[in-house]
Amino acid sequence: MIEVLVVDDHTVFRSGLKRLFSDEENLRVVGEAKSSAEAMTKLRERHYDVVLLDINMEGRSGLDALGSIRAEFPKLPVLMLSMYPEEQYAVVALKAGANGYASKDIEADELVRAVREVAAGRKYLSPRAAQLILAQFDGVDNRPLHQKLSAREYEIMLLIIKGVSLTEIGEKMFVSVKTVSTYRSRILAKLGLSSNAELVRYAVRHGIVS
Repeated sequence: MIEVLVVDDHTVFRSGLKRLFSDEENLRVVGEAKSSAEAMTKLRERHYDVVLLDINMEGRSGLDALGSIRAEFPKLPVLMLSMYPEEQYAVVALKAGANGYASKDIEADELVRAVREVAAGRKYLSPRAAQLILAQFDGVDNRPLHQKLSAREYEIMLLIIKGVSLTEIGEKMFVSVKTVSTYRSRILAKLGLSSNAELVRYAVRHGIVS
């Protein structure tokens, strides 16, 4: 039996996955969490075979939660989920240590396959995401600049866009404000921007936020 922990702050989505997997052989949702903190508590209480982790949660993001999971459970298969398409997050998620990435609009049968793939110790990407990554190995990298940021840079960028102060970001990530400021400067430089306002406009223009 593949026992799954679903980490998502939307009750309806968690319930939908629970119903979906209940019709599958040897696949069940046996735990739910609506935040990264609750997820860590659940993981410390019992064993799970796979974690389905939403990237876009209130509070600590899924990428931040993934860092905590990897620190304590380095071998635990984690499949990242997001409402954004693969080209937005797939590479970032894999760089952060995820075993796979799936968009939330994925077909039900394909999501089941993705869970089984990561549970078996393999990586999962949709054919489209795989092509994007293979193109990079061929020296063809047409991704926008923000998709070339490191996982930590991307996460800090998202928090800055949301209006979180550098002090609060430091507290969330257990690093100094100076370290966060260095990341901010690096992000702006890589994107060719000079201020937080420009960063927000960039995010809206590229569909990172609506």
